[in-house]
Amino acid sequence: MKIERYVGSIREAAAFIKKRVPGVQCQVGLILGSGLSDAVPGLEGMKVIPYTAIPHFPRTTVAGHEGKFIFGRYLGKNMAVMQGRFHYYEGHSMESIALPVRVMEYLGLKCLLITSAVGSMRPNIKPGHFVALKDHINLIGRNPLRAFHEEEFGEMFPDLNDAYDPLLRKVVLALCRKHRVPAHEGVYMAVGGPSYETPAEIRAFRRLGADVVGMSVVPEVIVARQMGVRTMVLTWISNMASGLPGASLSHPEVLALGKQVCGRLKLVLHDLLKMAPSSLCG
Repeated sequence: MKIERYVGSIREAAAFIKKRVPGVQCQVGLILGSGLSDAVPGLEGMKVIPYTAIPHFPRTTVAGHEGKFIFGRYLGKNMAVMQGRFHYYEGHSMESIALPVRVMEYLGLKCLLITSAVGSMRPNIKPGHFVALKDHINLIGRNPLRAFHEEEFGEMFPDLNDAYDPLLRKVVLALCRKHRVPAHEGVYMAVGGPSYETPAEIRAFRRLGADVVGMSVVPEVIVARQMGVRTMVLTWISNMASGLPGASLSHPEVLALGKQVCGRLKLVLHDLLKMAPSSLCG
């Protein structure tokens, strides 16, 4: 796809949403990962648009990803919630994975909150715990900015220092402590999937300095950073990684544990969204 056509697809998708949701604005975006569909906040004036209805949007194929865009207000803030995301292992191109984030930015996005199920590579970080990301290592093998630069997107070579907003991370970890939710800081290892990692790969990833492993997150973070959007990623541990005691690698088990995690995630997100717009959207 040529860059001109790609920019056109973003504008057409944004125009379609504006038509379906008159006056739509999107100060805060929320991407919900596997098993977290029930964590959608109770939005005022909620409008739901299936991804299948939006021009140029990819289609979700993974269980636990509903495939809906939800718009409304929560605690005085205009929000857009992605109930389900897209993955490289589904066959989507990196620019397609990035498209919804770019569309949200066209609708006014200032702060992006991302959630995701991950595997733990540290014995002290257990299933059900939260991990606020502070950095990543990208082994997916692709970058969403490659061959798709447009001046209105931001710099061609964005600085990824503090791509995971330090202030928001500090606030989220404090909120987890308040609600007695076990939480850690960590580095995310991004892999292509869809197969789970081998024990040898997990040993290598740990030596590289990663704490958790997953198959998403990084494309959205890179694109958000390029566009100057503040980004916070709160992952939850769905399983211990291959080769670690207690490792159990089953997607249905991920979804089941996700239902248990939803309540705790809602509490943390509620308190986070109570922050003043100037503090949250920066």
